[in-house]
Amino acid sequence: MPDPVALAGATAELWSPREQRSLYALLTRAECERAARFVRETDRRDYVAAHVLVRHCAAEVLGRPPEKLTLLQRCERCGPGHGKPYLAEAPEIGVSLSHTHGYVCAAAGPGRVGIDAEHVPPGPLDEGLAGQALTAAERAAVTCNRGLIRQWVRKEALVKRGELTLADLRSLDLSALTLKESPVPRAFTWEGRHLLEWAHGDVLGTVISDRPGRLSHAFAP
Repeated sequence: MPDPVALAGATAELWSPREQRSLYALLTRAECERAARFVRETDRRDYVAAHVLVRHCAAEVLGRPPEKLTLLQRCERCGPGHGKPYLAEAPEIGVSLSHTHGYVCAAAGPGRVGIDAEHVPPGPLDEGLAGQALTAAERAAVTCNRGLIRQWVRKEALVKRGELTLADLRSLDLSALTLKESPVPRAFTWEGRHLLEWAHGDVLGTVISDRPGRLSHAFAP
């Protein structure tokens, strides 16, 4: 089976009025209904783009057309409709997606997969978010919001893999991982996991998988 695949890019590069119908055609009724509940059109477009993108990741891994894949979500407490995503046709494949104010990313691959991307907030360090997410050792190493968001997306990716919860972010110390940035996507291993990290302007992203993955620009010609 192929290694994990991750795709990332700006929502605007996928979305256009003439593409809207074909994008929605890939979604389930539940996804369309949830998309319709967004108040802001920009949030709706991000949601749809991310849910389309994860199908393209899975299609590349499985060698199937994206329109033949059904993305479902199930919450352990509430039941279907939201929660951890999975493929009806290939539940053994890990899938994950993220969207953040005009930017989307997704990943698919064998085993567990988690991906997250977030904008770096402007201004001085967000002490509230740091207090919510960082251990004392991590806080000592973080001097700006870029370092804070780098640790945040790492932990969010672990949440999406099912290894961590939002309530326990400060229980996991990642201070041993470098905060030094790279001009190109950087791949490395940590305690048996494979991380692939990138920066796109003020957006930082991380994908964590059981096997080495590759990242491509989502909407390259």
